[in-house]
Amino acid sequence: MKIWVDADACPVVIKEILFKAAERTGVATTLVANQPVRVPRSPLIQSLQVPSGFDVADHEIVRRAAPGDLVITADIPLAAEVIEKGALALSPRGERHTPDNIRARLNMRDFMDTLRGSGVQTGGPPALNQADRQSFANELDRILTHHACL
Repeated sequence: MKIWVDADACPVVIKEILFKAAERTGVATTLVANQPVRVPRSPLIQSLQVPSGFDVADHEIVRRAAPGDLVITADIPLAAEVIEKGALALSPRGERHTPDNIRARLNMRDFMDTLRGSGVQTGGPPALNQADRQSFANELDRILTHHACL
């Protein structure tokens, strides 16, 4: 198992949780972004800078992710693509995307996109809070513990 992080929009606090988890569990973690990303010096943690452009980082994650890998992303279409490849997908809020729920989440995303396109102010997601951070850390721990038992 490897962890791939859609790092352009990943909150710093979530990256810090991932860095600690990588060191604790020995799972290789790569942050993919179209700008430089700081990572701690560790043989387990690296950053991969891709060229600028729409969805370039997403396409690179999809290309590299393998079945059983974990992808951290708030991007629903990216989550759907990696799930299709057999990878796991987890949002920075600790929501696990699965084959059972991803279609509904894509439909809701598309619906909200249509609303915004017609001028309706939908607002963005609320700020990441302590409960979200805890939910992410707990779900990440469940996934990594399950992986270690395989």
